Amino acid sequence: MSGQKREATGAQKPGVRILLIEDHDDTREIVANLLSRIGYDVKVAAGMLPALDLIRSEKVDVILSDIGLPDGSGYELIKTAKAMQPEIKAVALTGLAAKEDLRLSREAGFDFHLTKPVDFHELRNVLSGATVAEQA
Repeated sequence: MSGQKREATGAQKPGVRILLIEDHDDTREIVANLLSRIGYDVKVAAGMLPALDLIRSEKVDVILSDIGLPDGSGYELIKTAKAMQPEIKAVALTGLAAKEDLRLSREAGFDFHLTKPVDFHELRNVLSGATVAEQA
C-alpha cells in the first residue's frame, strides 16, 4: 500500500457503536479489528466493571460479551447494562452452548447467543439483524 488510508468496506451499519467485552487479549484484539475494518465503531473492555463504566459514559448500540468474565458474569453485565440503556442489543460470545446456557442467556437479556469459535460471517449477520432497528 502506498501510504493511502484503507477505507472500510462491507460495513453493515456505519456508525453503530459496539462494546466488545472479552477477557482473552488475542480474541478481543482480533474481533475488534475485524469489526472495525467493516465499519463498526468498536470499544473494548476486558471485564464487567470497565464495561459498565463505558456504558455509563457513552451510548452503546450493541454489546458483544463473553459470559465468563474475571470480575463477574456476562449475565450480570447484561442485566445491569439493559437497566441503564434498555435499547441495547446484546450478543453472547461464549463457549457455553448447553440448553441451560441458552436459557440463562435469554433470561439475562441477551438477544442472541453465539458459541466460540465464532464464525465471522454469522456474527456479521447477527449484528446486521441486531441493528436493523437502529436504521428505522
